[in-house]
Amino acid sequence: MVAACKNLNFGDRAVQANIVEISQENAKALLVDESFQRPVVVDFWADWCGPCKSLMPMLEKLANEYDGAFLLAKVNADEQQMITSQFGVQSLPTVMVMRDGQPVDGFVGAQTEVQVRAILEKYLPKPWEKQFQQGRELLENGDATQALGLLKEAYVISNQQGDIASFLALGYLKLNRLDDAEQILKQVRFIDQGSEYEQAMAQLELAKSAEKAPEISALERQLAASPDDKDIQFQLAVQYSQHQYHKEALTLLFSVLQNDLTARDGEVRRVFTDVLAVLGKGDPLAVEFQRKLYSLLY
Repeated sequence: MVAACKNLNFGDRAVQANIVEISQENAKALLVDESFQRPVVVDFWADWCGPCKSLMPMLEKLANEYDGAFLLAKVNADEQQMITSQFGVQSLPTVMVMRDGQPVDGFVGAQTEVQVRAILEKYLPKPWEKQFQQGRELLENGDATQALGLLKEAYVISNQQGDIASFLALGYLKLNRLDDAEQILKQVRFIDQGSEYEQAMAQLELAKSAEKAPEISALERQLAASPDDKDIQFQLAVQYSQHQYHKEALTLLFSVLQNDLTARDGEVRRVFTDVLAVLGKGDPLAVEFQRKLYSLLY
């Protein structure tokens, strides 16, 4: 089935369809002009061609799966003989990949889905690029919490690519999660240690050498003198959470909850869940302490 051709306004390049039928009237706009915006996969086929009928559904499936990353342009070789001749097609099916107005790749005859994907992946954005770009923009706009989720996803999907690691570390640093940032940066290979890596390392060193807030230091001294004082533990945990020392806050709060789930009339548990909410669903630290809380509850 051909996808709906929405917003095919060739004048302002607002082509949003995934799959189109090519005619003499739209050939230049969709085969040439559109290839400057994204890859165009041109499928030359005919009704009498058996391999064409098995190849086309697979190409349509991929076009819809990639959701606009490339345009699948279908050319009926019998009906569009001039276009077919202009492209030098001699047998069917023939598939060409157009970029910047020129054929850059392709194949003749039936191919497996694995083979077709391998060709497409050379010209399509990597699956993690969108998350990485969105994460960077959020980080640059000061939304480190939202950025972190996207950057972590891109980091995993990209098999821990170095430049993504550096931005992920910067996100952790903005949230004062020094241990997480340091762990990420330790895994960056020397060859991938670019300017963002150097920036993250510099920020990490500054953060590690910076003095804690006076109220935190004072409570830490009190707790060292009275390590079993639950009130001091709670007050220090609150200060930790307010200064984004989330791991330290959760550790102290959990130690209080281990002794009494209803401590301070439920206030300890409420603060504990508030810190988890700040971290967000899916955050490894949040997942770790959420499981610990469940172990106490159940």
